[in-house]
Amino acid sequence: MLEDYKAEVANMINTINEMGASLDIEGAKREVAEIDKKMADPDFWNDLKKSQELSKKSKDLKELISEYNSLVKAWEDLNALIELGLEEDDESLTHEVEHEYKELDKRIKEMKIKTLLSGPYDRSNAILSIHAGAGGTEAQDWTEMLLRMYMRWATQKNYEVETVDYLPGDDAGVKNVTIMVKGAFAYGYLKCEAGVHRLVRISPFDAAGRRHTSFALVEVLPEIDDDIHVDIRPEDLKVDTYRSSGAGGQHVNKTESAIRITHLPTGIIVQCQSERSQISNKETAMKMLKAKLMDLMIKEQKEKIDDLKGEHKEAGWGNQIRSYVFQPYTLVKDHRTNYEVGNVNAVMDGDIDEFINAYLKQQVS
Repeated sequence: MLEDYKAEVANMINTINEMGASLDIEGAKREVAEIDKKMADPDFWNDLKKSQELSKKSKDLKELISEYNSLVKAWEDLNALIELGLEEDDESLTHEVEHEYKELDKRIKEMKIKTLLSGPYDRSNAILSIHAGAGGTEAQDWTEMLLRMYMRWATQKNYEVETVDYLPGDDAGVKNVTIMVKGAFAYGYLKCEAGVHRLVRISPFDAAGRRHTSFALVEVLPEIDDDIHVDIRPEDLKVDTYRSSGAGGQHVNKTESAIRITHLPTGIIVQCQSERSQISNKETAMKMLKAKLMDLMIKEQKEKIDDLKGEHKEAGWGNQIRSYVFQPYTLVKDHRTNYEVGNVNAVMDGDIDEFINAYLKQQVS
């Protein structure tokens, strides 16, 4: 029995080494060393915002390196345990080996998902927006439910969440909301959530107790680093200030600190009201605009390629990526991968990793 595990564990190290190469662990180590060198400079903290961003990046990279090193150490310990059992001819260690093997196999599979995140922005923070579809209060309530789901998911991942823009519903729920999810691979995971999400349930807002179908659109963009150039001319921008409409106490209702920027050539509109400072809100809004323009360029390039291939997909609310059914049965189904679960309450509490994993695996298969 121990001989069988010896062969299986021997194969595991090859997988672990391949993951290390895919995640560029050595490159991450070099980047951490470079950041640490910058942090040793006495002038490092003069630019507080930039220094905080670099500190956060260093922390995320160190966590990735630590997670990988821990995996290697677990493999070494398990391999040593098997060798000990074989040397001592002690089959009583089989139960412990079996337990450790299952745990290591689970951890390898979890980390392997990260190797699927090899896009240019996959390690970036994510800008996630949710927009209520047609349906009034019902759709706005659905938007708030999705916001809660993503907030809970982010908390489970130990990600930091900042509300950038928030427009409450007329009677309940949310019309539109934008959040910044900060942490390693936030965009890589959340990009899988972009699209139309469909809800089927007995509406709590319908006195007759009828079943309603509601839609919400989720948009996900990466936070673009300052060193990536996107040509934005000042004369192409229309900047408006207004009073914040979201939560934030009395102060936000007294000053016009919220910012709305319209990019005239494309018609793209971004807005931010998360900070008291108009300057800070403008900086965040410009980051969002930069991300949207970058996304637009990528989509335009893809459309050109698709045209050459003869491919065309109709965009519309009917093309939902996932359905959440509360009545007459409970089911959450992703229409891209056909992955589904019956525990809709767990999903609404942020348990969406399996949907994300299924989509990522499909993209590389």
